[in-house]
Amino acid sequence: MLVHLHVRNLALIEDIEVEFGPGLNILTGETGAGKSILLGSMQLILGGRSAKDMIRTGASSALVELLFQVENPRAEASLRELGVETSEGQVLLTRKLMDGRSINKINGETCTVAQMKAAASCLLDIHGQHEHQSLLYQDKQLEILDIYGKEEIFPAKDQVQKSYKEYRDCKRQLDELDIDEEQRNRERAFLEFEINEIESAQLVSGEDEELEKRYRKLNNGRKILETLQGVRDLTGYESGQGAGESVGNAVREISRVTEYDTQLDSMASALQEIDGLLNDFNRELASYVDDLNFDDEAFYETEKRLDTINGLKAKYGRTIEDIQEYCLKQKQKLENLDKYEERFHEAEENLKKSREELETVSHKLSVIRQKYSQMLTDKITEGLKDLNFLDVQFQITFRRRKEYTAGGFDDIEYEISTNPGESLKPLGKIVSGGELSRIMLAIKAILADRDQIETLIFDEIDTGISGRTAQKVSEKMAVIGRCHQVLCITHLPQIAAMADTHFEIEKHQKDNETITEIHPLEGDDSVRELARLLGGAEITQAVFDNAKEMKELAQVHKNTRLK
Repeated sequence: MLVHLHVRNLALIEDIEVEFGPGLNILTGETGAGKSILLGSMQLILGGRSAKDMIRTGASSALVELLFQVENPRAEASLRELGVETSEGQVLLTRKLMDGRSINKINGETCTVAQMKAAASCLLDIHGQHEHQSLLYQDKQLEILDIYGKEEIFPAKDQVQKSYKEYRDCKRQLDELDIDEEQRNRERAFLEFEINEIESAQLVSGEDEELEKRYRKLNNGRKILETLQGVRDLTGYESGQGAGESVGNAVREISRVTEYDTQLDSMASALQEIDGLLNDFNRELASYVDDLNFDDEAFYETEKRLDTINGLKAKYGRTIEDIQEYCLKQKQKLENLDKYEERFHEAEENLKKSREELETVSHKLSVIRQKYSQMLTDKITEGLKDLNFLDVQFQITFRRRKEYTAGGFDDIEYEISTNPGESLKPLGKIVSGGELSRIMLAIKAILADRDQIETLIFDEIDTGISGRTAQKVSEKMAVIGRCHQVLCITHLPQIAAMADTHFEIEKHQKDNETITEIHPLEGDDSVRELARLLGGAEITQAVFDNAKEMKELAQVHKNTRLK
């Protein structure tokens, strides 16, 4: 259950910490006091969208922390599947908002919003003010049924999703093949043109690189020749000033004096080695220059071949290997076109088989859903009677969709009759907002019992109800509070009177700023808040006494029901 809430710098909240208890926790307060902000802080932990304007004016960041004591083994197992381990049975979820971005942590370790949402969904469920309107949509109705019977429905639904994907793939393949003869001929001609263009080039792997080298050499032939001639003059023996001739002279000169000092031998050897190297270099240079061939025809052919290869690269791939691979693919397409009739028939057979498989698993899923729909119908009917639908009839009708979906072919609708003699009709045609709210309350209680979610949060579930119906709703909330922790924001004294723990949310001025605070109410303070809900701004002694009696009767009723 949720044992501790800490919120700082969120909208009107400066800094509050709340210790929630087991059973039914009631939150009351004047309209605009900040109840929705408190609920919004919890919805942030459930992955709600954050915005910069949620941060309190003047603050750089906002913080929301929820501390849970996990007592349900199934919830603990679900958390472990998500990689979340409890510490002495506790889980701390933290979200810090900063300038439109957020930092999310589970037990102090950074996580994504999706990971936090998944973990929080194992621990609490929030029913917002307008969520009951979603009951009018048939997709939501189907979702509720699937969740109710998820042990059997979800595995069967997974099979349907796999079969549906296979069916869609087969259908897409057949649609791609379903082209007329004229279009096939056009495609064949185009493929033949591309294949012929590539094959006629007779590409060889690596030839483009060799051609690029040859082209650079030929394109810069005059510059190469002039430069090498200058190098030959500087290093050779013919110009009279070349390095070769100078070094040769130096060798002859030093050899005349080596006999007078043996230390000169090493220097003479070094000069002779340099002379030898220059000789070798000049011979190689002369050979290279003699072999240079700047034939215009060779240059033209090289340039033309490169243009051909680069043109193919622009069309079919960045490298010769890419072009060759593209050619193979186009050949395969051409082969497929030549075998069109055979492939079309094969695709038709594949589609037929995939449709038959999808029909089989969809039918299996529908049978399972219908089994659980009867069980859910009985549970909802029972829950609605507890909520003052005295002569209610409820049923889930099944129809077959025209097309398959990833969820099968079932199209369901919740139908209800709230008065004797009335025929069953879809929810949207017969129920009011208050009735929808009660139906959703009954469903939430049923699903919570199956999932064993420990904490349920209801935001003004009392919308549109009063009198005896309000009393029935309060009794239902108290019953739910036996097995779950319930946090309920309400304006009805009948519900507030059932509180195991009562909190007041109020707004007041502090240093020229408006802040929201929350604090627990006990004894006469709780009765006084009930009196405010009963009587408005002026609380007379009679109203106070009435509130006190309501509180006492509610506690007696709870104790009696518990026995």
